[in-house]
Amino acid sequence: MEITVCTGDVLGEPSDLAMLATFEDEPLPAAVAGLLEPADFRGRAKQTLLLYPRGAVAPRRLLLVGLGKREKMTTETIRQAAASAVQQARTLQVPGVTVGVQGDLPLAPEVTGQAFAEGIELGAYRYWPYRTGLTTEETFAVEQATVFSKVNAEQTYAGVTTGQAIARGVMYARDLVNSPGYRMTPAALGEQAIDLGQRLGLAVTVLDKAQLTDQGFGGILAVGKGSTNDPRFIVMEHGAAGDGKPTICLVGKGLTFDSGGLSLKPADAMETMKSDMGGAAAVFGAMQTVAELKLPLHVVGIVSAAENMPSGDAYRPGDIVTTLSGKTVEVLNTDAEGRIILADGLFYAQRYNPAVIIELSTLTGAVIIALGAHATGMMSTSQELADQLSRAGASSGERVWQLPLWDEYHEMVKSQIADLKNIGGRPAGTITAGAFLTAFVGDYPFAHLDIAGTAWVDKPGKPYETQGGTGVGVRLLIEFLRRRVFRVNDA
Repeated sequence: MEITVCTGDVLGEPSDLAMLATFEDEPLPAAVAGLLEPADFRGRAKQTLLLYPRGAVAPRRLLLVGLGKREKMTTETIRQAAASAVQQARTLQVPGVTVGVQGDLPLAPEVTGQAFAEGIELGAYRYWPYRTGLTTEETFAVEQATVFSKVNAEQTYAGVTTGQAIARGVMYARDLVNSPGYRMTPAALGEQAIDLGQRLGLAVTVLDKAQLTDQGFGGILAVGKGSTNDPRFIVMEHGAAGDGKPTICLVGKGLTFDSGGLSLKPADAMETMKSDMGGAAAVFGAMQTVAELKLPLHVVGIVSAAENMPSGDAYRPGDIVTTLSGKTVEVLNTDAEGRIILADGLFYAQRYNPAVIIELSTLTGAVIIALGAHATGMMSTSQELADQLSRAGASSGERVWQLPLWDEYHEMVKSQIADLKNIGGRPAGTITAGAFLTAFVGDYPFAHLDIAGTAWVDKPGKPYETQGGTGVGVRLLIEFLRRRVFRVNDA
């Protein structure tokens, strides 16, 4: 979408649809206030009201969007307001929309522009490549948006440019998650990485089954044994390590479809299992954005990709798997496969001597019970890293909630006949999964993000969401990385 920035008042510019965002119980412009009764619109958070001004202001239609109390406003408030405007434009079949805010915003112009752009782009997203017979009304797309800035338009536009790059990364991740499992196989994911490298100059390595066997990737090979779609191990590299360029490793779980293996899932639990590569998708989206923004960091994206299927060749409960690290894992449940393929990816990340390792995975159903769809579960071996991710989550709108990693949880995943067992029982299932993963990261600062509850939505709760993949993790990771570049610390 084309997004431009103008200085001035959104109410003074003719347009088919304008959005005016207002704070709760703050006065509306006189021309607008005369179009409604005070009780019609208070500016409460997410409240909307569509008006037809009939010449009272320049726009033909005016959408009022409430921002809530001024003191509670965040970038997420702006993001959702902008998405509401785009969705209204699509409903009205209006090709362009103008957006502005009544009064001053307690945000820097660049931050405001970024939030507006993310909301506009993500609010327009749809995934319909497999729909047929669509009407003209259904395929209508909003093509242009103008952000009105009352302060520094140049800085606002810089934020818009950043926000559009981030939104493209999120939408790329959404497309990967929404793709059917028969299309987005491990091999296809490897092809995506190669294409991404060619487009944006990333150094890409994709290891096939023979190479995985030669190099000892026992975890990925074990999980992928039951499928006719062979596993892949994918590395995407932006920049190079050097003075002032620390290495950040991003590791993603790439289960392109998870049937549960021989520990077969119930039928209804398999309906969305094409999304079990949501962590990998977040890494892909983040790597695309890192490259587009040319961040001065050495960022390595690592994806362990496999398909977990039942067959005569599938790995079994009771098997002992020797991972890339040499550590052995007793398999008690083949549906706890994500941590096994991640063991290889996390150990591989140590080769880069990284400043931090951040891993994302749709790992446990338990985190959905604990946090629902409103926050990502986080465990970390470094409180400093956990705090940095928490702040990045609050700013990006992708919140995380820290869970403990006490010694007792590590004891729960120790095996009597191997080094580790792949499940620790029902109690603390999310935490014991995180404890299992820490066995493969050495002494490097590590954060595990369990996105099982946030990577997919059946009923969208935010204006910039649609049913299906959310692309969660991309905005969080980019905010974290940009804060390292600009040395932001708002503790």
